[in-house]
Amino acid sequence: MSDDFNMSMRKFLKQVGVTSQQEIEKAVRAAKADGKLDEESVRARVVLNIDGLDLTHTVEGDIQVKDV
Repeated sequence: MSDDFNMSMRKFLKQVGVTSQQEIEKAVRAAKADGKLDEESVRARVVLNIDGLDLTHTVEGDIQVKDV
């Protein structure tokens, strides 16, 4: 794959990672402040769709929130 492709993909994935982490942190803080989060972890799912490539990729996992 070309360097331009790799750089473009890495830039996109970095943006996804950074903005997703910010949103998760904000949501966890708000839920804890409202007393709506008593669990030690939450289940997360990310679905990646790429138009034109007929690609759907799902990643699921648990995020520990006990000590937030």
